[in-house]
Amino acid sequence: MSALSPTANEDRNFFIFNAIVSVAALSLLSWLLLFRQGESGDLDLHFVPALNAGLNATAATLLLSGWIAIRKRNERLHKRLMVGAFAASALFLVGYLAYHYVHGDTRYQGEGPMRSVYFFVLISHVLLSIPVVPMALSAFYFAWKDRRAAHRKVTRILAPVWLYVSVTGVVVYFMLHA
Repeated sequence: MSALSPTANEDRNFFIFNAIVSVAALSLLSWLLLFRQGESGDLDLHFVPALNAGLNATAATLLLSGWIAIRKRNERLHKRLMVGAFAASALFLVGYLAYHYVHGDTRYQGEGPMRSVYFFVLISHVLLSIPVVPMALSAFYFAWKDRRAAHRKVTRILAPVWLYVSVTGVVVYFMLHA
């Protein structure tokens, strides 16, 4: 049995790390959304959904701007915009976790056909959000390692999914709060 090459060993370690982080995040979200009922207590985080909608809108704008920057071959700007999009999405996740920990779910009050539209948007948003963390971490890893072909392969799938999740996050907010 031969030893793994340094690159294969680094990749293996990264993918184990990525799996642990992704499973931990999904498990925490599942626990919050499916099992824990929010308990407000004295902490009022009702401002967080609006802040999160702003963070999702920011992430979407940065993702589109990053796509334009890389199409214009401006790698430096692209990198900065993608780090900004990742930061906005990470801050969103922190706010989302905090809000749901304190307040629990927000129920949709609409009726009729709009209720079906809301649930279609929500379900597609939730299901497509699941692969964003592991794929984004992979995209950053391949970019960091300057493995452009692997980076492009991941981001061809990640970019539209992440953009959809960011935009539908804003749509869900407005459907709940407008």
